[in-house]
Amino acid sequence: MSAYDIAVIGGDGIGPEVTRECMKVVDAAADVFGFQVRRTEYPFGSEHFLATGEIFPDAAFEEVRGMSAAYLGAIGDPRLPVGQIEFGIIAKMRFELDLYINLRPIKLYDERLCPLKGKTPEDVDMIIIRENTEGAYAGMHGFCHKGSPLEVATQTMVYTREGVERAVRFAFELARERNKKKQVTLIDKANAVRAHDLWTRTFAEVATEYPDIKTEHAYIDAACMWMIKNPEWFDVAVTPNLMGDIITDLGAMVQGGMGIAASGNIHPGRVSLFEPIHGSAPKHAGKNVASPVAAILAGSMMLDYLGQKTAAKAIESAVIELLRSERLKGVSTGAHPTNEVGDMVLAELRTVAAKV
Repeated sequence: MSAYDIAVIGGDGIGPEVTRECMKVVDAAADVFGFQVRRTEYPFGSEHFLATGEIFPDAAFEEVRGMSAAYLGAIGDPRLPVGQIEFGIIAKMRFELDLYINLRPIKLYDERLCPLKGKTPEDVDMIIIRENTEGAYAGMHGFCHKGSPLEVATQTMVYTREGVERAVRFAFELARERNKKKQVTLIDKANAVRAHDLWTRTFAEVATEYPDIKTEHAYIDAACMWMIKNPEWFDVAVTPNLMGDIITDLGAMVQGGMGIAASGNIHPGRVSLFEPIHGSAPKHAGKNVASPVAAILAGSMMLDYLGQKTAAKAIESAVIELLRSERLKGVSTGAHPTNEVGDMVLAELRTVAAKV
C-alpha cells in the first residue's frame, strides 16, 4: 500500500476549520482507493507566534523538507505587521524549498457560479503557470531616508534564464499532457518592462522543441481584458510572478470566487505545498460558516501530484456533482455550514468511487 507523509499547517482564522474538512475528505479517499496518508499537524501561524515568538522553527522546517507534501489552510492576522507571518511561512517554503511553479487551475464547474454573462464550463477551463520564486517577489528591496520627505523606496525585479526556462518548459509539457487546445500563452509586459525580453526570447526558443503546441502572446493588461471577454481563448498560460499573482485572482472570480479556487506551489519530484487561495478571514473564524470547497480542491490537487490521480479526480467529480445538482447551493461564506459541506463531499465521494 502506498503511503504519504503530509505536513499540515491549519494556520490562522478559518484555516484550521477548512483544513479539517479537507483532511476528512482526503482520509476518505485514502480509505476508498487503498493508500495511506500519515499527517503531521503543525501549529504555526499568528496565534502560535503571539504565544511563543516563533514562526517556523528550523527543526520543523527540516521535517517538512523530508515529507511527501505539505498543506496550508490560510495565514494572516491584522494584529501583526503586514507580511510578517506570510513571509515567515509561505514565502519561506516557496523560496527555501524552491517551489518554482505556482499552479492555478481556473475551471468553471457550474454556470451559475460565473459572473460573466453566457459563459459555461466549456468556456472556462485553463491553467495558469505563475513563476513562483523570482521577479518582484525575490526580496531585493530597500529604503533610503525612511520616514523623511525625501524617502526613496526600491524593489528590484530579478529574472534568470534558468528560472524563466523551467517555468516555460513546465507550461509546454502541461499543455501536451492536457491534450486540449494544445496552446501555451505567454503573458508578460515586455513592451514596458524591458527585462521581460528574457521571457520573450526564452519562450520562443523553448517553443521550437514543441512543434505540436500552438503559441500565443498577450501583455498583462490585454490578457486581463481577454480573461473577461473571452476566457475560452486560454488553455495553458505562463507568466512572471507579479503578473501571475494578479491575473490568477481575476481568474478565480471568473470560476466562481475565492471559495472555490485552489493552488499548488510545486517543485516537480520534491515536497510541494498545496493551499486554497483565500485568506484567513479572521472575522469568520470559529463560526462554522466558511466554505471549505477551495480547501478540499487543494487536497485533490495534492493527491493528483502524489500520483493518486483516480482519487483526486473522484474528489473533484464529487464537488462538481454537488454543485450541478444544486445540493451545494454555493461556495461563498454562509452558503452552508463548513462541516456540512465536508460531510456532503465525503458522502458524494463514496458514491462517485462506487462507479469507478
